Amino acid sequence: MNEPLEAVTGPPADERARAATTRVFLALAPPDDAKEELARELRPAYDTYPRMRWNRIEDWHITLAFLGELPVTAVPPLMAPLAGLAARRRPLRLELRGGGHFDERVLWTGVTGDLKGLHRLATDVRALVSECGVPFPDRPLRPHLTLARSRRGDHAATVEAAAGLGAFAGRSWEAGRLHLVGSNVGRGPGPIHYRDIEAWDFRDGADGAADS
Repeated sequence: MNEPLEAVTGPPADERARAATTRVFLALAPPDDAKEELARELRPAYDTYPRMRWNRIEDWHITLAFLGELPVTAVPPLMAPLAGLAARRRPLRLELRGGGHFDERVLWTGVTGDLKGLHRLATDVRALVSECGVPFPDRPLRPHLTLARSRRGDHAATVEAAAGLGAFAGRSWEAGRLHLVGSNVGRGPGPIHYRDIEAWDFRDGADGAADS
């Protein structure tokens, strides 16, 4: 369910004036059955490495563009252009596969399938955000789901958990919505919890190659 912008940017009135920014990104999300399939694969790791900071299953996503900390006033002008972009796309056929880690600290599972379409979508999303005058860190796209982070001094758990996912091959699924996600809750030592600001269905029109 989509949340009103106020739900992810803090309470109204004077309190919002003290927290007038929100952390924003654009993403795809696997369907529930694909996430549940991966969660079943992770059950031994949940039991073996309880000290890892495991992300909530509802927060699993494939980031297309991380916009960083934005003024809340910068978010609404993005919505109509993003809705238009989504309406011109076809769903993408993807799979979750394998596992790995970033710097022995961040555990992830990889994404396969229509990677050409995924990269094209990310390129178009980033171009649209730039055209809207919103600066953001233009990081290379490395399609993955972040699953957990190690605690300080316990990096071996991340490496071992990644090795345990090496043979995982999830079923094929359809990414059919573009999600605009924000959060300013859960900051600090605990996990950050994300909420949709808005999400838009991909339609059955051109896949976007002609729009690029």
